[in-house]
Amino acid sequence: MKISFSPPDVGVAEAKQVADVLHSGWITTGPKTKKLEGQIAEFCGVNRAVCLGSQTACAEMTLRLLEIGTGDEVITTAYTYTASAAVVCHVGAKLVLIDTQKDALEMDYEKLADAITEKTKVIIPVDIGGIPCDYNKIFEIVESKKHLFQPKNEIQKAIGRVIVMADTAHAFGGTWHGKPVGSIADFSCFSFHAVKNFTTAEGGAVTWKTIDRIDDEDVYHKYQLLSLHGQSKDAFSKAQLGGWEYDIIGTWYKCNMTDVMAGIGLAQMQRYREMLKRRKEIIARYDAEFKDLGIKVLRHYTDEYQSSGHLYITRVPGIAQEQRQEIIVKMAEAGIVCNVHYKPLPLMTAYKQLGFDIKDYPNAYSYFVNEITLPLHTCLTDEEVNFIIRNFLKIVKGYI
Repeated sequence: MKISFSPPDVGVAEAKQVADVLHSGWITTGPKTKKLEGQIAEFCGVNRAVCLGSQTACAEMTLRLLEIGTGDEVITTAYTYTASAAVVCHVGAKLVLIDTQKDALEMDYEKLADAITEKTKVIIPVDIGGIPCDYNKIFEIVESKKHLFQPKNEIQKAIGRVIVMADTAHAFGGTWHGKPVGSIADFSCFSFHAVKNFTTAEGGAVTWKTIDRIDDEDVYHKYQLLSLHGQSKDAFSKAQLGGWEYDIIGTWYKCNMTDVMAGIGLAQMQRYREMLKRRKEIIARYDAEFKDLGIKVLRHYTDEYQSSGHLYITRVPGIAQEQRQEIIVKMAEAGIVCNVHYKPLPLMTAYKQLGFDIKDYPNAYSYFVNEITLPLHTCLTDEEVNFIIRNFLKIVKGYI
């Protein structure tokens, strides 16, 4: 038996949507993308959504919408993928990394509060594995630091405090106190990459809460400008009868979603709730088998939140990195591909060169050294789930 880590769950419905786009004569941003944006906004309980080429593009365009740049500081966690942090460097702001809580994936909220200065403009919390952060705590912190906030543009002034721009790459379909992820943070940036629960092959979407005195349509239009070279009309609008003329409002960027990608997303949307249900079933099976052995797992479903069930992250108590690698190799030899989420950023060359030292992030490092992520996806059969459980238990028992 050969079990991949996270293959895309796509089939006939997605193929039909893509074929429809290819035969329509319109394959770039157009009616399919606009339809998907409307469905995402409705799914997340907000007025508007913008689909772009990646979660990274969504995050960077949001920072640029907010006019974050030189002299500003942006805070995120040291325990995340580079996309959460690299966008801060892209816009020229100072990146501030926070350690996690002990034996947890959430950033240390006390250290977060201490790190906020007059230069802090944005916090990027990360919903790792699809589990929402403690947004009540985060908003409590930014409200308590309101007196330090120095706004630079109209949106910043309207919000009036440090802005919460969540990295919700893993969390499409999650909820926090009954509210959909996407309607909780000020801005939420989703990934629809091939390995995500909901995919458009590449791609992502950004949603935002309506801001007092700021028109949602103005925000939407600015995202369009930022993602299409500052062009006042998209290609679909220009193609309408007599509609060729346009202006360039700014020398901006190119990161739009295509209708080919959006077609995949429209098919995914039709069955996404069932896909989330299947992930919940698999997580329940894993949880039931692993907890008694002492393997530490995340709580995906509680009275406070419902995860999107994106990653099944485990920790094997007491093992070192070398033993962790042995377990992963033995699982691979059994035909099961595992992964590690994540190698903390201060261990990476690029972030070392920025001056970050893993010694300053002991909790993140401690979590990383014995973390193993098991396959969790909706292509898994019950037989394959049982095969993963049986092999993981057999292999791990030799290390506990």
